[in-house]
Amino acid sequence: MKSVDLFSGAGGLSCGLKQSGFTPLLANELVPRYAETYQKNHQDTQVIVGDVRQVSETNIKRLLGVEEGEIDLVAGGPPCQGFSINAPIRTLDDARNHLFKDFLRVVSCLEPRAVLIENVPGIISLGKGTVVAQIYAELEALGYKVKHKILFAGHYGIPQMRYRTVFIGIRNYKGDISFPEPEFEAKAVANFAGAKELCLTTLPSIFYPDIKPQVNVWDALSDLPEVENNQTVSPGKYASEPQNAYQDYLRENCSILTEHHCARIAEINLERLKHIPQGGSWRDIPYELLPTGLKRARRSDHTKRYGRLHPDSLCSTVLTKCDPHWGSFFHPTQNRVISVREAARIQSFPDHYQFSGSITQQYEQIGNAVPPLLGKVIGSEIMKMLKETS
Repeated sequence: MKSVDLFSGAGGLSCGLKQSGFTPLLANELVPRYAETYQKNHQDTQVIVGDVRQVSETNIKRLLGVEEGEIDLVAGGPPCQGFSINAPIRTLDDARNHLFKDFLRVVSCLEPRAVLIENVPGIISLGKGTVVAQIYAELEALGYKVKHKILFAGHYGIPQMRYRTVFIGIRNYKGDISFPEPEFEAKAVANFAGAKELCLTTLPSIFYPDIKPQVNVWDALSDLPEVENNQTVSPGKYASEPQNAYQDYLRENCSILTEHHCARIAEINLERLKHIPQGGSWRDIPYELLPTGLKRARRSDHTKRYGRLHPDSLCSTVLTKCDPHWGSFFHPTQNRVISVREAARIQSFPDHYQFSGSITQQYEQIGNAVPPLLGKVIGSEIMKMLKETS
C-alpha cells in the first residue's frame, strides 16, 4: 500500500508505517537537516524539501505518477495553533492555519483511501474544541468517516510517557473506525483535557487477559556500553548480546553501534547528579546546590526536573533537548544525560536509523518524531480497515 508523509520530520511516522506494510512514496519536510535524515533512511522515497505551500497538486501527481484514489494513505501532523475560539467552524481564514489548509489541499488532490493526522493531546481543548470540529467537518466534506483518540505510547511497547492525539479518516467507509488495542501493561497519570473520554489510563484485566509487562528504561538500554559525559565518538560495539525482545527489535539488521554519544552537562550539574538516586529529582539535591529558580519552588512543582531515570520505569517524554532542567533525562546508572542513541531507542527507533547534523540537532529530530512503533500499530489498524473496503 502506498503512502505520503507530510510534515515528515526525521521520518519516525514513515518508519513505523513502513514496518506495518506501507510504502512511503513521497515525503515533504521544511527543515533541510530533518529532510536529510529522512532521505538517508528512506532512500527510495522522493523527498520534497521546503514549505508545503510550495508543493503543487500537479507536481505531486507528476512525481508519483498517480491519479486520484491511487494513494492509500496521506499522513502527517499539521500545526493547528491558529484556530480562533470564536471562529465559525466552517472557516479557515486565519493565516496561521495555512499548514492545515495545505494538508487538506493535498488530501483533496490525491483523494487517498485513508488519512492519518497526529498531534499533541492539547489539540483536543484548543479553541474549546473548535479545532477537532474543524478537522471532522473538513474531512467529512471530502467523503471520509472520521474518529479520533488519544493513544499512550507505553501501551504499545514504547518505554516512554508519551501521548499523541490521532485522527483516522477512511474514505467511503461503512464500518466503525478502530484504533490499535493496548498490548502492554504500562501505567501513567494523564492530566490533560480529554484524558478520561479519549485515553485509556488503566487496563482492566477482564478485558486484557493477555496483556504483556511494560517495556521499561532498562529493557531499552541495558545492552549499551558505558560512555562519558560529553563523549562525542560513539563506541562501535554493543556491551552484550540482546537481553530481551525489545532489544531484538532495535538491533535487527544492525551490527555496529552508532550515535551513542551525548551532550555535555556542566560541572555544577555533575555535582547535583551525585545526590540524585534512581527515580529521584531536584528534591534530592542539597538546597545550596539548587538552581535559583528551584530554591523558590514548592516540593510539588516541576516533578521531573533534574530527574534520574529509574531502570524499572518509563522515561519522561523525550523532548527536543534532553536537558535535565526540563525533565528526567539523567542516565539510571551513569553520571550523564542519555545519549542520542538512547533517546532514539526510548522513542523506538531501530539502531540502524541514522540521524544527520550535530548532537544538538539529532536530539531535536528525535524529540519531535512520532515513535515508530506507534506508527506501526496505527498503520496496521488502518491497513486492516482498508482491506475491508477492497
